[in-house]
Amino acid sequence: MKYIFAVVIVAMLSACNQSSTTTVEESVQQETLRELLDLPEHMAVPAIPDFNPLTREKIELGRFLFYDKRLSANQTQSCESCHDQQLAFSDGLEVPTGSTGHQLTRNSQGLANVVYHSTFTWSNDTFLELEDQLNVPIRADNPIELGVTDSELEEVLARFDADPVYVEMFANAFPESDTGATINKIIFSLASFVRTMISAGSAYDQYLLGDKTALTEQQKLGFQLFNGERFECFHCHTGANFSVSYRDSNTNSGNIQFPFFNNGLYNVDGEGSYPASDQGLYDLTLNEADKGLFRPQSLRNIELTAPYMHDGSIATLREVIEHYARGGRLIEYGENAGDGNLSPLKSGLILGFVASDEEIDAVIAFLESLTDYEFINNPKFSNPFEEQ
Repeated sequence: MKYIFAVVIVAMLSACNQSSTTTVEESVQQETLRELLDLPEHMAVPAIPDFNPLTREKIELGRFLFYDKRLSANQTQSCESCHDQQLAFSDGLEVPTGSTGHQLTRNSQGLANVVYHSTFTWSNDTFLELEDQLNVPIRADNPIELGVTDSELEEVLARFDADPVYVEMFANAFPESDTGATINKIIFSLASFVRTMISAGSAYDQYLLGDKTALTEQQKLGFQLFNGERFECFHCHTGANFSVSYRDSNTNSGNIQFPFFNNGLYNVDGEGSYPASDQGLYDLTLNEADKGLFRPQSLRNIELTAPYMHDGSIATLREVIEHYARGGRLIEYGENAGDGNLSPLKSGLILGFVASDEEIDAVIAFLESLTDYEFINNPKFSNPFEEQ
């Protein structure tokens, strides 16, 4: 009996030592990521896929590629064309135009903190990593964005293989490969750079860190209203990234949520439909209940990323709040006429509410406190070609 007890104790101690070693390794990995991302302590370490570990070399290569028009088939556009740092990496347009003149149907999202989203793009529940999403703007042929289709791919890759600076950067970023530029290397590098776009230096962040003077009294009131049951903003826009579409390195895989909501923006047929050009998740699933379902975006830097909604159809933050206060948008005339308030597919969270002008002003003021001026002026995210 004593022997059995001793064996059990040894096994327990061994398990504890293994657990302790694992914890130390994970801690080292997290500290390395914090350093690479320049991540403040109040932000969780994001989830980085094992198949594309973050390195300084890939981040540097991704930054160059992000700003290089040679990545488009006709060399007229880069990623920056739709994602301007001064606009928190959005573009200020209702919807963008691709490199060959194709007009897209969805508004260009800001890229701040996209690393924390659980899904990518406005309405797709199959894009679970940035690498999945990046294939679309680079490779898609309907509509064309950068236009690197199969027929154009070899020529585009040859441009980078012919540039000695890029040859060296690709070799440094992927030291175990000698194949030069490939589309996967480009996507992995771009994903690495975009993952570094952490925005956590706003007045709101300073308030969270203990500076109670960082927010004005009006902004504090707006914060309370934002998180109150009358405005109900927090149900879809909560947490560090102001979106329930969220995960980080500590999120249990079984607890990750993939939320999409119909917010009553349209009701063109009285049965909840959105315009045929973009019906949200329905276009992917063909499930009638999925009409008008879109992912709640992060609200960080929201002051800079107008116009709003998936199609850029609302111009100002005041109009956004008025839309939710009404419980859905009323479009009286035209092909998209309908009352979103009466949509049978609208989320049960979009109930409408009464708010004074002063209260709306306060919520807008709070949303403006999420603007991170350090982020939009941070040289590590800027165009490297302008430094040369």
